[in-house]
Amino acid sequence: MTLITAGAVLAVAVGAVVAARSGPDRSAAVPRSSSSASPERVVLPGRPGESARVTDSDQVKAPDGSTYNRIDTTFVQMMIVHHGQAIEMADLAAERAGDTRLRALAGRISAAQGPEVVWLKFWLKERGLPESDPSHDHSTMPGMQSPADVTALAGLSGTNFDNKFVTMMSAHHRGAQQMAGDVIRGGNDERLREVANEMAVEQGSEIRRMQQL
Repeated sequence: MTLITAGAVLAVAVGAVVAARSGPDRSAAVPRSSSSASPERVVLPGRPGESARVTDSDQVKAPDGSTYNRIDTTFVQMMIVHHGQAIEMADLAAERAGDTRLRALAGRISAAQGPEVVWLKFWLKERGLPESDPSHDHSTMPGMQSPADVTALAGLSGTNFDNKFVTMMSAHHRGAQQMAGDVIRGGNDERLREVANEMAVEQGSEIRRMQQL
């Protein structure tokens, strides 16, 4: 997926997508409100002769000039894993899908999300943040499929694979849309919100295409 910059248009589009998939009782594994989210604690090295100081990330600008909060960081860390499972499932379709159109769509999913993972990792690296947090329970992320289901998918082919793939990937995409909605509402990094918009819109389009197939 090409990362576009028409943020205003995407914000309107994703509002409809996310609103249809998430409600007040359905939250991703990140907080919803930026006002209640705790910012990251970061250590800033002092200038020559000065001591380092600890401050909140929302008081510090990243190299690109942006600020961020815990919602942003958690979304990025968890979306790396979430995308990883989508790519794993999509790659299975190359040899197992019966419908050539579904194989092409799966290839598109993998080709889009791979570069997004690279960008998400770079986002963390720029801010000196780890790629993962041991406290995260990735199995509880919206849309995540169980290891048993992924194994079962790998054992199918033809129409049986196609049907199960569409069911699993559609649920997986809806979970990603829900997580994107959380960071759009509560995150602090404007560029990250734009990227989340783009992810949600693109995955909404892919859900509709899978249902058509």
